[in-house]
Amino acid sequence: MLRHVSLLTWTPEATAEQRQAVRDALGRLPGRIPEIRDYRFGDDAGLADGNADFAVVADFDSPEAYDAYARHPDHQAVIADHIRPILAGRLAVQFVVHDGA
Repeated sequence: MLRHVSLLTWTPEATAEQRQAVRDALGRLPGRIPEIRDYRFGDDAGLADGNADFAVVADFDSPEAYDAYARHPDHQAVIADHIRPILAGRLAVQFVVHDGA
């Protein structure tokens, strides 16, 4: 299984409505992109200074399934319409999750 983790930091100007629009749009993706095996996201809990504002964790059966998600028009629209306008920074990683690990 391949796991994708994306950590997002919002601009200071990002409104509560814009942040909610990101959550709403991401929540629709699992129903539209069949390659998604599991999809979780949420706001930072505020337990430590310096954390990102938001995280997305997505699981896929293969690198090809991840690529289909990454290139999917609905995913690209969420990025263009909701994320990019309020994005100050992004870090991401994809890694293989082994059984029992």
